[in-house]
Amino acid sequence: MKHLLFTVFILMGIAVSAQNIPYKLEELTAPEFIQAVAKSSETCILPIGVFEKHGAHLPLGTDLYAAREMALRAAEQEYTVVFPWYYFSQINEARQQPGTIAYSPEIIWKVLQETLDELNRNGFKKIIIVNGHGGNSAFLNYFGMAQLSQRRDYALYWFQPTYDAEVMKKAVALTQHDPYDQHGGNRETSLMMAIVPDLVYTGRAGQQSGVDLDRLKHLPKVYTGIWWYARYPNHYSGDGSKSNAQAGELILNHLVDQLVQTIRNVKNDTAVPALQKQFYDEADNPLKTKQ
Repeated sequence: MKHLLFTVFILMGIAVSAQNIPYKLEELTAPEFIQAVAKSSETCILPIGVFEKHGAHLPLGTDLYAAREMALRAAEQEYTVVFPWYYFSQINEARQQPGTIAYSPEIIWKVLQETLDELNRNGFKKIIIVNGHGGNSAFLNYFGMAQLSQRRDYALYWFQPTYDAEVMKKAVALTQHDPYDQHGGNRETSLMMAIVPDLVYTGRAGQQSGVDLDRLKHLPKVYTGIWWYARYPNHYSGDGSKSNAQAGELILNHLVDQLVQTIRNVKNDTAVPALQKQFYDEADNPLKTKQ
């Protein structure tokens, strides 16, 4: 009888621990990791940022803080394993600024691919990228398409939220209208005030200009890699001087709500894995693909 009670106790202990295991990957023990993969429906979030200047008033890790905070808040509501800070991303446009860590194109590609491969080898079948750095947009789009270059045993999803006009109107009412609000400006500064207020120095926001210089206006309908530097050589776009945490929380919660729903949608998704398999099968034998 004692042996039976002990066995039941142990089983109950395992059940309780499975309910309360961390969602931060770095905090999981190896046995907990196995439970976490199952509990997350084999789903993981990879929050991506970078080290770069955000005006004279925000920390170099602004994009890292934003991406991971969104992921962590969402994981609290819909259990998903969250990868640690990931900063191997595209930032060539800010190499002239102090503190920028710009890895080569080859390195950022290989590290991201190997990270995904390792997550998959450890049991994850669905990986969601939460990107906090606008400069990654072109890179991540092409990287996502390049996943089709060979058969993969996982599906990659890139979370792309939208900003509701009413939410942003309320945020502006709490702060200010910022016509150049793209990088280190009103919105991003407010987010940081909600996430890491001790690292935000709004009094320094006016030390440099965040106004668009528009130095390539003579070249309409043309793309060139120097476009960002031509417009914002200070690597600062906007005005963060009147930002506040209340507006930041409003925006952050709006983004988190979208991410929570995205996680649920991804967990329930069967279309992307099925379509990928069909595509890979047809790509292996293109002459047999129905015409």
